[in-house]
Amino acid sequence: MPTLPSGTPRQPHPFEGREAHQAREMAESFGASAERYDRARPGYPDALITRIVAAASRAGGAGPVVLDVGCGTGIASRQFQAAGCEVLGVDVDERMVAFARSRGLDAEVAKFEEWDASGRTFDAVVSATTWHWLEPDSAAAKAAMILRPDGVLAAFWHIFAPEPAAAEAFDAVYARVLPELQILNRPQAAASGHSAIVDKASDGIRATSAFTEPEIWTYEWTRTYTRDEWLDHVPTTGVAPRIPEPKMNELLDALGDAVDTLGGSFTMNFTTHALTAVRLPSS
Repeated sequence: MPTLPSGTPRQPHPFEGREAHQAREMAESFGASAERYDRARPGYPDALITRIVAAASRAGGAGPVVLDVGCGTGIASRQFQAAGCEVLGVDVDERMVAFARSRGLDAEVAKFEEWDASGRTFDAVVSATTWHWLEPDSAAAKAAMILRPDGVLAAFWHIFAPEPAAAEAFDAVYARVLPELQILNRPQAAASGHSAIVDKASDGIRATSAFTEPEIWTYEWTRTYTRDEWLDHVPTTGVAPRIPEPKMNELLDALGDAVDTLGGSFTMNFTTHALTAVRLPSS
């Protein structure tokens, strides 16, 4: 299986000594501001969506049926709908599901590992920046149960890397305002923590013996953020629940000043990794 870029020792992810799936209160915090989350979080490369749909079509023909695990507000779900898929979302957060339904997504409230599929099967099970919140072995086994033969499991995540001038400015802000979180906001640490997440997810897929060997698909792209767009995004990130409101306000003010010094905008470099595997025929 292709490996993710490395070069620095792995850094702890901000789950206070727990695995991500044991920090469910963090995963369930995003619904407190579902509208902001939907507005500020980035979507996913069109090429990735197209490739997943093509793979899923081999299992069920045109217009594949997709289950979006941890659908949140439906950011990825809407992209799959636009690509001609029938999509069902599942998420543990009632607030996120309510928002997703308001945008036209059929969605159910449940923990995926405990969700009752009621006999339904799918051509693809996808998870956009969510699979790490699930227990990897149980989630992979559940996906194997509900995927049709040749169906595809695809879990995908972004790694963020600001342009060098922005990275330096942001690092200085975190050093001054939140030094305890400074390392977590460096691109090297993000890539290292991401590698650990993908490794665990891969091991969970292999443990089922129901899938082909996992593969990683990689997409690189950029987006320009204005000052207001970035300040809208920061409170939706995984570390945000650990930041008290006064400190968050101080952080946003300082980050806003930093973007102002960069001319009011900056370029964010994204690498989107998709961990994929194909459901083997049932024995």
